[in-house]
Amino acid sequence: MRDNTILPKVGTNTYNLDQQSIEALPQGSNAQLDKVLLQTPGVTQDSAASGLLHVRNEHANVQYRINGVLLPDGVAGFGQVLDSAIVGNMALIDGALPAQYGMHTAALVDITTKNNVFDNSGVAGFYGGSHQTINPSVQYGGTSGNTQYFFLGRFFSSGEGIENPTASYEPIHDDTLQGRYFGYTSTQLDDNARLSTITGAFVGRFQIPNRPDQTPSFTPFNFDSSQINENQLEQNYFGVVAWQKSAGDIDTQLSYFSRYSTLHFIPDPFGDLAFNGVASDVFRSSYVNGIQSDTAYRWSETHTLRAGFTASGEQSQVYNSSLVYPGGFDPVAGANFQTSSVPELVTEGSNKFGWLIGLYAQDEWKITDKITLNVGLRFDQMYQYLDANQVSPRAGLQYKPWDVTTFHIGYARNFTPPEQVIAAPTNLAVFQGTSAQPEVQAQSPVLPERSHVFDTGVVQKVMPGLEVGVDAYYKLAKDLLDDGQFGQALVLSGFNYAKAYNAGLETKVTYQSGNLKAYANLAWARQRATDIVSNQYLFPLDELKYIANNYIYTDHAQLLTGSGGVSYLWQGTKFSADLVYGSGLRNGFANTGTVNVYTPINLGVSHEFQNPNGKPLTVRFDIVNILDQVYFLRDGTGIGVFAPQYGARRGFFAGVSQKF
Repeated sequence: MRDNTILPKVGTNTYNLDQQSIEALPQGSNAQLDKVLLQTPGVTQDSAASGLLHVRNEHANVQYRINGVLLPDGVAGFGQVLDSAIVGNMALIDGALPAQYGMHTAALVDITTKNNVFDNSGVAGFYGGSHQTINPSVQYGGTSGNTQYFFLGRFFSSGEGIENPTASYEPIHDDTLQGRYFGYTSTQLDDNARLSTITGAFVGRFQIPNRPDQTPSFTPFNFDSSQINENQLEQNYFGVVAWQKSAGDIDTQLSYFSRYSTLHFIPDPFGDLAFNGVASDVFRSSYVNGIQSDTAYRWSETHTLRAGFTASGEQSQVYNSSLVYPGGFDPVAGANFQTSSVPELVTEGSNKFGWLIGLYAQDEWKITDKITLNVGLRFDQMYQYLDANQVSPRAGLQYKPWDVTTFHIGYARNFTPPEQVIAAPTNLAVFQGTSAQPEVQAQSPVLPERSHVFDTGVVQKVMPGLEVGVDAYYKLAKDLLDDGQFGQALVLSGFNYAKAYNAGLETKVTYQSGNLKAYANLAWARQRATDIVSNQYLFPLDELKYIANNYIYTDHAQLLTGSGGVSYLWQGTKFSADLVYGSGLRNGFANTGTVNVYTPINLGVSHEFQNPNGKPLTVRFDIVNILDQVYFLRDGTGIGVFAPQYGARRGFFAGVSQKF
C-alpha cells in the first residue's frame, strides 16, 4: 500500500517530527501531544480551558488523522485522547490544504503510528516527580502470522491537573486521575491488501482549581473560595477499521470510524451560587459514526487522479441543570442581582442528530520533473442546527528548480462547520428573572465559517544537515468561528465574527550533524475580526457595540510565537533543551491588551544502559521551566476568559523504562 499516493501534500507547508525527534525533547514521549506540537512553527500554547493550543492564531479548526484516517470531533475538554508514545512520524501540515482535506482546515496533524515495534517485545516505564505526578505506562508489540499488533496503556495522576489560577507553586484543589489506551492491528490479507484496526480511550477526572480570598457577590453565603468543590469527568473512546488495497495503478482505502465522548461538569452548589449567582450541572455527549473513502489512480506518468468522500452522523446531547436565585440584570450597575436567598432549579438542553458530508476530486499533474500542480474541487454539506453547503476550489503548485530548493504556492476556499455540541442553542427564557439573566437577549445561531486562504513559501537546504524555510499566508474569513468559556462551568460556547482576516509569516531552521540536532522557529501573526453575529447574549452590551464598529484582536491571537531546541548524544547519554516563546495572548476590554511575554526553558538528560540480554534500560531526568518563570497564559480578562491561568512552574521529573 503506497500511503504517499493516497495522501498528497503538494503546495502545503509541512513540518515533520519523527519518533527520534520526540524522544530527544525534554520529557520525551512522556510529554502530552500538545506540548510536543508547541515545538513546531506557528503553534501557540494556551490554557486547557481555552483549547490547549492554536495553529496560526486559529481557534481549534485542526483535524487529526491516524494512518490516513480522519479522527472525528468529540466533546472538547481538558484531556487528550492521543499519546505521544504512539507516534512513528507526525507531520503538521498547514497552508492551503488540497481538496482531500475538508471541514477543519487551519492545519492537519497527520500521525503515522510506530512501525518498528512488532518484534514481540514491550516496554514498561515509570515517570513522575513534582506536583505528586505519577505516570506509569506499558506498551507491547508483536507479530502473529500475518497480523502485526501494538498496544499502549498509561495512567497519570497529579496534583496539578489543569493550569493554576494563582501564582503559587502548588494549586488548590487541582488533583487529576487519567487513564489512556491505544491499540493497533494490521493484517496482511494478500500481497496487495491489508486490514487495520485502531482503537483508543481516555478517561479523566479533574478537580477545578480554586482562587483563595475571593469576595462573594450573592447572599446569604459567606463562603471561603479556597473550599469550592467543582469537578469534571471526561470520557473519550474511538475505533477505526480500515481496508487498503493496491491493484495495478489504483490505490484505495475504505474506513469506518466511530467516536463516543462525554463531558460532565459538576458544580459546587453553595460556592457557585455565592460567587456567581448560578451553579450549573453541565452534561455534553457526542456519538459519531462515519465512513471515509480515498482512491488514487495513476492515469499516466504525469497525472495522478484522486477522489473520495466522507460521511458521518452525530448524535449530540447538551443538558444544563442550574440553581439560580430569583432576580435579574441591573443595566446601571452592570451586574446580576438577586431578590431572594432561596434558589430555584431551571433546566434546559437539546438533542440533535446531524450529518456532515464531503466529496472531492483532484488531479496531480507533473508538468515537468521540477513543477507539480495539484488542482481539485470539493463539496461539503452540513445538516445540523443549520443546513449549509459550499463548493470549494483548491490549487497548489510545487516548484523544485534544484534538489535543494522547494517553492510552493497555494489557494484554498474553505468551509468549516461548527462543532455540533458547541453550536447547540441555549433556552434563554428559563433564565429570565433570575440571577443568571444575560444582559443581551439576542441569540442568532452559530454559522459555518467560509474563508479564502493564500499561502506561499520556500524550503532551502543550505548545506548538508542545515535546512531553512520561510512561509507567508493570508486568510480572509466570513463568519469566523470562535468559542470561549463564558461562565463558571469549564465548557466552551461558540460564536461568529462577521468578518476577519488572518496574516502571518513563519521561519524555521533545522540542523543535524552526527549526534547534534538543533532547530528554531519564529512566527509573526495577526488575526483581527469584527461584529459578533451569533450567540450575542454571551457578551456584555458595551463590548458587543464596540466590536460591531471596530476590528479587534481575537482572544487567541498572539503577535510573536517561537520555539527552539537542541539535543546531543555523548557516549550514550542524550542531553536536550527546548523552549517556547510567546509575546502574550490578548486580555482586557474587547481584547485590547496583552499579557506579559513568556519564555519557559526545559532541560533533559537520558541514558540507555545495554543489558547482556539485549533488553536496554533507559533512565531520564527532566526539569520543566528551569528558571521558574511565573507567567500568565490568561489573566482572567478578555473575551471568553472566565478565570486566570498560569503557566507551569518549575518541576523536576525522573523516569525509568525497561524493554522486555
